[in-house]
Amino acid sequence: MTPLRIIFMGTAELSCASLEKLSAGKNFQVAAVVTQPDKPKGRDLKPAPSPVKMLAEKLKLRVLQPPRARDEPFTGELRELKPDLIVVVAYGQILPPMILDLPRFGCLNVHTSLLPKYRGAAPIQWAIADGEHETGVTIMQMDAGLDTGPILATRRTPILPRDNSQMLHDRLAQLGAELLVATIPDYVAGKIVPQPQPASGASYAAKIKKEDGKIDWSGPAEKIWNRLRAFTPWPGAFTYLPAEPKPQLLKIWQAEMVERAGTPGEILSADKNGIVVACGQGALRILELQREGGRRLAAEQFLLGFPLQAGAKFV
Repeated sequence: MTPLRIIFMGTAELSCASLEKLSAGKNFQVAAVVTQPDKPKGRDLKPAPSPVKMLAEKLKLRVLQPPRARDEPFTGELRELKPDLIVVVAYGQILPPMILDLPRFGCLNVHTSLLPKYRGAAPIQWAIADGEHETGVTIMQMDAGLDTGPILATRRTPILPRDNSQMLHDRLAQLGAELLVATIPDYVAGKIVPQPQPASGASYAAKIKKEDGKIDWSGPAEKIWNRLRAFTPWPGAFTYLPAEPKPQLLKIWQAEMVERAGTPGEILSADKNGIVVACGQGALRILELQREGGRRLAAEQFLLGFPLQAGAKFV
């Protein structure tokens, strides 16, 4: 079998597992890797490559970085490459119909939810935040809509109580890569009939904003715990302790639910077992936290240098 000529489009860390699998597959030839332009990063704002660019260079693959995928001369370069298939994983730009229609087998996308649930930018985080017990990956034939194309294959995985968004991200990245390379041969051979997405059950996973991590202690403990796991490591779940000259920001890294009651935000106890904070229903025991500008510490270590008293209140 002649290797399938593929253009890979991706930017985020999520994309890397799929690129590695494709580049290692004897039935695939990655003709080029398309990723977002280098972006300023760090204190000196030095341009930094995307995770996909770094991997592509390590694999000695051709890299293209158009500012906008719909513009010439990039679209001309794509035509010259004559791809059989374009694979898109967390690229970060909407593709125009001209690109979607270019390869003879179209464009496939690896999406980290069980479509049509959680279309959009942040399906992993919102699945955890919403208290879902299961998620998965979908291989989808792309169309002009936002994650609305026909489905080729899905694979499910449970969301475990210990999962935060980074852990689930890493698992889904591998799951998606494995499903992708298993699906492509049958798809191009005509053995898979793309199935339209169900008309019902669609939901949208909006891009995460920093303020999404602010804890609202009036909510139930379970909801706060889910959001804490969903927004770890970014933007993090955070709260404030009133202090002078300004409130002290505290980032919560790990907590567990406990059956206690009190005024929402009130510290019920603070000792070697953790910091118990009342919620609108139930309470959370904070096990690991971090002061702004400080180190991430277990609650017992944190309290040695920054004592907290029962009765104080987070806001």
